[in-house]
This record gives sequence, C-alpha cells and structure tokens, in this order.
Amino acid sequence: MRTLARTLLLSLALLAGAATASAARLDTPGGAALPVEPLHPSLAGATGWLNSGPLTLEGLRGKVVLVDFWTYSCINCLRTLPYVRAWERTYASQGLVVIGVHAPEFEFEHDPQRVRKALMDLDADWPVAIDDDFAIWKSFRNQAWPALYFIDAQGRVRHHQLGEGNYAESEQAIRRLLAEAHADAKVPPAMAAVDARGIGAPPDFEHVRSQETYLGYAHADEAAPPDVLPDRTQRHVPGMPRLNMWTLGGGWVQRPEFVEATEAGGTIAMRFHARDLHLVLGAADGRPVPFRITIDGHAPGRDHGVDVDEQGRGVVSGERLYQLVREQDAVADHTFEIRFDRADARAWVFTFG
Repeated sequence: MRTLARTLLLSLALLAGAATASAARLDTPGGAALPVEPLHPSLAGATGWLNSGPLTLEGLRGKVVLVDFWTYSCINCLRTLPYVRAWERTYASQGLVVIGVHAPEFEFEHDPQRVRKALMDLDADWPVAIDDDFAIWKSFRNQAWPALYFIDAQGRVRHHQLGEGNYAESEQAIRRLLAEAHADAKVPPAMAAVDARGIGAPPDFEHVRSQETYLGYAHADEAAPPDVLPDRTQRHVPGMPRLNMWTLGGGWVQRPEFVEATEAGGTIAMRFHARDLHLVLGAADGRPVPFRITIDGHAPGRDHGVDVDEQGRGVVSGERLYQLVREQDAVADHTFEIRFDRADARAWVFTFG
C-alpha cells in the first residue's frame, strides 16, 4: 500500500499544472467557498510531540490549521517542505498554525531523536506529532505521504492535497480560510516566497522514466535481481543491470526493509533515467561509512548530488535520504554504482526526480 500510494502520487504530481486554473477560482472575490469535507479528525493518539506540547484541534479553534503528513526519508515530503516552511513563515502572524504529523515508513524513523535531528537539519520548527501507531493517520483516513489537510477556524476540513504539487492551489486555500476567519486580516498581497533548492528543488517529472525502487524483500518487485535470497548472506558478482533494474556486487544480506553489506567493497548498481537519483542509506552499527559513486563508470563531475563531491565521494553519516546524482545536461539512460568502503552499510530505497 505504501509503495502503491507513492507511485500513484507521482502520477498525481504530473497534473500539477492544473493548479493555476483552480487557484484562480479560489482567489476570485465572490467565488464559490471551499466545501466542508466529511471528515471529523483528531490529533489524539500521538506517541509524542516535538517542538511543542500536545495540541488538539479543539484547542486551535479560531486558527486556520495546516496538517502535513510526512516522513523524513520520503523525497516527495522533502520536496513539499520548502512550501510548507514558506507558508508558515508568511502566514503564522495572520493566524495559520502548521502541524506536522510524522508517520514513519521505515523502522529507523520510529526513533524520536532521529526525527528531532531531521527537524533541525530541515529547519522545521513548527509542532510535530509523532504518529508511530498511525492513530492520527487513521483519524484523517489518510492514504499517502505527503498529504496536506486545511482546517478552518471552526475545526472543519475544507481542502486537502494528496502528494506533492498543486502548491498555488494549496496556498490559495490558506489565504481563503484566513480571510474567512478574520474579516480584518491583512493577508499579504503577494504569494509566499519559496526557497526550493538542493533536495527540495522541484522534480523534473517530464523526463523521469524510473520509479521508486525498494531493496528490502518486503516491498521488492521485478526490479530485484533474481539471485538474491532473503535473509541469507551471499556473495554476488557485479552485473550490468537493464533499465530500472538493480544488482549487487560483493557480500550482502537482504532483510525485509533493506540490504546490508557484509564486507568492504560491496556495490549496488542501477540503470536509471531521471535527472535526480536518491538513495536512503544508513549503517548497522551507526558509524560513518565512506562511499564513492560512479555514473557510467566515471566520477560524476558536475552531475554530482548534494551529498557527494565531483569525485563521487561521500559519507553515510546517519539514516536518511541522500541525493547522489543531479544531471546538469539532457536526461538519458545511465548506470549508477555506489561502492562502500566497509561492511554494515544499509540501503533501503531508490527514488528519482
């Protein structure tokens, strides 16, 4: 379901261009009001809160509330974050309250200290509910990461957005609800300025031909190499993968969520077609793992991502998403390879943009 949700959201994001017309309707004086959606959600059931004490929707009556469902290793969530940050900075003084709901996809994302560090690294200082049991997720009947829910001053859900994209429409929903809540509200005349770069930069969906690819056997699909046996340490001979396939080289063991290197020099290769390539990485023992990447057998040069240099060198410093490739020229098929300097490296999922 999680894989399906994100795959569907990739398609939804391709329709983001439709936002302009919808946004114009929302911003037109006298236009149709946003409908009341048949949801009666709650923030109860969080296993913890970061950046604030526990909050309730009842206690926020009189405020316009934006609830953002996310998880910190999700590229779609990370690309939405610059917009959420800009809205919080722009409209908080007008009565907007942003609440993040961190609903973990992977086991390591259940650690609140890792989430706390991610919030600091991402400059996200608004309240965040830790929804390890998916209680809030279920209350909202949510279906995907990311998802935005827009709640008016009376506590009613008036708009929602599943997946990244449609940012103009979402911001117009905020502006409309603020204007409804406070007739004398001085809503800024211009839309919020968004600083979306690095990992948070908008994707190039027009040229993406590769989809999210899980390496653990719980979600692995036909992209997985046929010789990988679950929960068995094996040595693999590096191969040349076909488009949207991946291979292993050296000693590895496949677990439900990830693959783990059992010796130094282990490699993962993937043939892909996209501007950006990301990989969620970590280490079994929590210690740094140096690595080097190549594109078609060469150092990436100017096509390196934010987490590697021009020579392709980088370090796994914690469990998170790493941007390893950002192509600067025309997008084409390429073979990516990452080689780890020691055992215990773990890899969860490839994502693209």
